[in-house]
Amino acid sequence: MKFFTVFALLALGVLLVGGTFTSGTSAQDGRKPPDVRVLGSEAKLGTVKFSHLDHITKNRSIEGQKIACIECHHTAQPASEAAKHPPLKTAWPADRTTTLTVDQFEKDPTAPEVVICRDCHARAETKPKLLPEIPQIKLEVGTELVTLTNQQAFHRNCAGCHDEIVKTSKELNPPTSRKCTACHKRAAA
Repeated sequence: MKFFTVFALLALGVLLVGGTFTSGTSAQDGRKPPDVRVLGSEAKLGTVKFSHLDHITKNRSIEGQKIACIECHHTAQPASEAAKHPPLKTAWPADRTTTLTVDQFEKDPTAPEVVICRDCHARAETKPKLLPEIPQIKLEVGTELVTLTNQQAFHRNCAGCHDEIVKTSKELNPPTSRKCTACHKRAAA
């Protein structure tokens, strides 16, 4: 009987200790969006520390609300929804039926992984991970196609949003597309 009690306590201890070292991605524990992302690791002007947490928890959108995941991760919605916002048209995976939300990301372990920008918008002269080539769009003005490299995609999305907010908001004052070094910081020499 003493052997059984010791064995049971040992087994319970292993289970408790083993449970402590889980990756945090189970349905019970959930996942968390990253607090800060470092973008532009190869940018000539330096990297950009993007506060992911700040953008998804504070009222930062043009409408004065929290920014939805799909504002940046536009592929994280069904293609039919993305197509409603030209020039967007890509969903990942292609047969996606749900729209990514913070709640879904944190609580649904079966939700598709989040695609990062560079998976489709690669650096110039580089093949993207998920597409046969870097996406191109035709602008509203003119006939020229623009290749949406990661630099083009970031600047159009991030700086475009910042510029619109400066035009429409008296409370928020993000750096605009004309203040490059407000976001880009070179490493100390």
